[in-house]
Amino acid sequence: MPLHPTWRPTPARDSPRAPWAAVCVAIFWSSPGWAQVAESPRPESVVISGSLIERTVLEAPYAIGVVDQQDIRAAGAMIHASEVLQRLPGLVAQSRSNLAQDLQISSRGFGARSGFGVRGLRIVADGLPATGPDGQGQVSQFDLAAAQRIEVLRGPFSALYGNSSGGVISIISAPITANTFRYDSDVGSFGLRQNRLGIQGKGEGHWEASLTASQAELDGFRPQSGAVKQQAHATLGWRGGRDDVTVQLGYLNQPADDPLGLARAQFESGPRETAVQALQFDTRKTLDQTQLGLIWRHRFDQGVLRETRLSAYGGQRSVAQWLAITPATQANGRHGGGVIDVQRRFQGLEARARWEWDGMGLVAGVAVDQQLDDRRGYENFTGSGDSQRLGVVGRLRRDEVNDARSRDLFAQVEWVVAPRWMMLAGARSGRVDLSSRDAYLSNGDDSGQLAWRYTNPVWGLRWQAQPGLNLHLSAGRGFESPTLGELAYRADGTGGFNTALKAQASTQLEVGLKSRRGRSDLDIVLFEAWTANEIGVATNAGGRSAFQNVGRTSRRGLEAASTWRLGPQWQARLAATVLLATYEDRFLTCEGIPCSTPTAVVNPGQRIAGTPKAWAYAELRRADPMLGHWALEWRAVGSVPVNDRNADFAAGYGLLGARWSRSWPVGGSWRLESLLRLDNVLDRRHAASVIVNDANGRFFEPGAPRHALLSARLVTPL
Repeated sequence: MPLHPTWRPTPARDSPRAPWAAVCVAIFWSSPGWAQVAESPRPESVVISGSLIERTVLEAPYAIGVVDQQDIRAAGAMIHASEVLQRLPGLVAQSRSNLAQDLQISSRGFGARSGFGVRGLRIVADGLPATGPDGQGQVSQFDLAAAQRIEVLRGPFSALYGNSSGGVISIISAPITANTFRYDSDVGSFGLRQNRLGIQGKGEGHWEASLTASQAELDGFRPQSGAVKQQAHATLGWRGGRDDVTVQLGYLNQPADDPLGLARAQFESGPRETAVQALQFDTRKTLDQTQLGLIWRHRFDQGVLRETRLSAYGGQRSVAQWLAITPATQANGRHGGGVIDVQRRFQGLEARARWEWDGMGLVAGVAVDQQLDDRRGYENFTGSGDSQRLGVVGRLRRDEVNDARSRDLFAQVEWVVAPRWMMLAGARSGRVDLSSRDAYLSNGDDSGQLAWRYTNPVWGLRWQAQPGLNLHLSAGRGFESPTLGELAYRADGTGGFNTALKAQASTQLEVGLKSRRGRSDLDIVLFEAWTANEIGVATNAGGRSAFQNVGRTSRRGLEAASTWRLGPQWQARLAATVLLATYEDRFLTCEGIPCSTPTAVVNPGQRIAGTPKAWAYAELRRADPMLGHWALEWRAVGSVPVNDRNADFAAGYGLLGARWSRSWPVGGSWRLESLLRLDNVLDRRHAASVIVNDANGRFFEPGAPRHALLSARLVTPL
């Protein structure tokens, strides 16, 4: 099976730290006084996640956060979703500053154990899943430039999305409202260069279409951290009186070098350090994905059946990754090699219907999803002695087909019990089948299959205490199966699936207050979750990591988000979270390699790796009719344990950011929108994320030093 061609970006270099300030000031002072009027208060956000119909955040009887188009645009270059997701409470979205690895995301501690990719959370794009049946997902394919908003559902009601739904991140594309053309250009520190094109229009009759395309190039602030991201998204829609049909096509190509994590001593040397192994083995990753989706919605004018919705999707994803594994380690006959090559095909179908009676609504449906991975492993070297070459494709060491399937039934009811009382209840019941067929038998047969059935019930109650003041209570159960990677090997070293590994089961409870009164908005949530059969590391030897159930865990805390409108031009925002995520049972785990028998003790009360105790985001902004929009941002994150034994921590940090944006006409029907950002203004050294339980001890991924971005967008009607 062919691998992706080797790609080599330009070496990392220091771009001027903040050359864009002078450019931006010059643009401002040379422009006529045509600036937009001061920003008016934005209306209450409307959400669809977790609900039968669109409703405001205030009306939703569960914890949910929203970042809208304006937030997404102001947060940065729209390459990493973490740029904007860090503004929400309850969610840790850490950028690794490394496109070879997806973001580190967790919701109330769910998903924190993932060393790479996103696990334990459901990722959804325009109603189509971006998480596989086994619970592994990615946000790299999000087209942030085309998004209207991102919704983040936390707590019990996320269980309605099925397996591995400790939280839900859902991106919704902006509707096509006019015929427009736009061109964006971004330049920034560390060699950032990005260009985007977008065109949309409404045709004769009921037709509409849009197309966006972008290319970003980064040199990175560390050696061996350059990347390219090419993305395109096309939509064709038909909007009739009773029917809406949307066809979407998405494409992503993302080759990136991988500077790897750093051990403690090297991390202390400075943020521009790169693991020597990354240079020796030319560690890198290439990613290609193409996806086609169809959504058909039909409305009924009469009767209790109000709407039906059918969605289908399919696509393929190719990943090739070169790892830093020494030839001596791969000499073990059971090793799977230092080059990973995965060719994935995926598809799914969902059908649902909505009924309404006086004071009551019901949604019921069925969903089927499948992914099929053709997975191969190769040695990452050729030859020996003086003729040995590292970081290339060598002999085949792994050849198998992994299959993951899920089949779900779900239903949810909303009932207005009394004028100020509303109740929600629902359940999702399904089956997850995971299997592997091993075709490389010289190191044993690792074939196997497992299946689980689950039922996730949820319940919620909302009480309108006063106009603009709601209280809610919700509870539910969740389910998280092991992933295909966690099932691949047994802890005792014998062949076959890890059949001893059980699925996680959780119970969640939350109580919240939402207020929209006067000049302030306030959301406060108290939550607690108990999990049985939490999954953790068992052994790590011979290039094989095996996993075990480590007993019970608890996650409890408080989330708060508030916005204050201080006057016609001033606004302040705050989002804060306190989380205590701990193990409740004693267990043994492995540290370092090789480790064939766990001996390191994890005691009750120790924190789950990758979970900070507290984090917050604060913003103060001013909208002026002449000077544009100005804002100061402050983001703080508490210390983070790097492994289950809490043997070391990434220190807490606070980062200051500043931004300025302005929009004005530039002749004819054209409009220019500019954005200037300066991040990590105080140039704080910090670990932006950690690689939890890394067997090599390279836990720390440094955050970017002080850096700047200048973005310009030209928009015109067609």
